Amino acid sequence: MQAEKKSIDNAEQLQREHYDDIADDYAAHYGDDWSQKYRYKFINEPMFGELDLSGAEVVDALCGSGETTGYLLEKGAKVTGVDISPDEIEVFETNFPDSKVQCASILSTGLESDSYDCVGVVGGLHHLHPNLIEAVDEMHRLLKPGGYFCFMEPHSGSLPDLVRKLWYRYDKLFADNEAAIDLTLLKKEFSSKFEFVKEDYKGNIAFLLVLNSLVFRIPLWLKPIYSPFLIAVESIIQKIQGPKLSCFVVCRWRKI
Repeated sequence: MQAEKKSIDNAEQLQREHYDDIADDYAAHYGDDWSQKYRYKFINEPMFGELDLSGAEVVDALCGSGETTGYLLEKGAKVTGVDISPDEIEVFETNFPDSKVQCASILSTGLESDSYDCVGVVGGLHHLHPNLIEAVDEMHRLLKPGGYFCFMEPHSGSLPDLVRKLWYRYDKLFADNEAAIDLTLLKKEFSSKFEFVKEDYKGNIAFLLVLNSLVFRIPLWLKPIYSPFLIAVESIIQKIQGPKLSCFVVCRWRKI
């Protein structure tokens, strides 16, 4: 593991402390078999499935304990994980001892510029306010020309986001700076740096109760009972839902 960056701002420090506190529960609920099945079908495949990752250098940014890394390795990628939480990094190293890992701020990763074919983020950008622009700039710096920035995030302007804002306010599982991303403003900011290749709106009942079982305090032993049915239902509903009714957006941007 590379040396941890010592220079982090207050917002990042709070995020690191917050996720160190919930690291064990987070890994258990977001890394169990049914969460992984959900991620594969509704997140990983839409984000990366059309890319040839065999031999590709990929950064799993804000990697946590590596919930996305396993998929990337199966696709033949060479993965470097980056996360600010030492506790999450420790779990990542245990799970993927042959992968590189960097315990660092996403604002200053210490990784080499123009060196990676893809940078992926699953549900990490909305933790970065007020440093979101700086973080995306850093991920742009890491990419080779023509490399892909792939991400999945809750987006502002949807009906689920109205509920999310209220939930964030009262649920101690969420840090104070968490907020859905404004995709329109983000695209405007980076219109000269990225080509916007894909934008796919997803997430309904299984997203809430299968992937986010921790948020709803659902016992892990219950998930195998209801998850197959809810994943099947989500597959049907997603065919008719648009941005207003979706819980998250999957994007693929290409570095110009």
